[in-house]
Amino acid sequence: MYATVGDRLLVHGTTVGDRDRPGLIIEVRGPDGCPPYVVRFDDGHTGLVFPGPDAIVVAVQRGS
Repeated sequence: MYATVGDRLLVHGTTVGDRDRPGLIIEVRGPDGCPPYVVRFDDGHTGLVFPGPDAIVVAVQRGS
């Protein structure tokens, strides 16, 4: 998994009825864009995240 600041992290719900948890990556602490990431989730919670297989990074489109 690779991310940069400004990308979005989407953690899928793991059980029926769980909602997905989208958030903004505000800091990348691993080398070369690797986890862990500091994420500000859309619900206001901020935390250090080591994404598992239930998460994807949605890259923001950057200018040329």
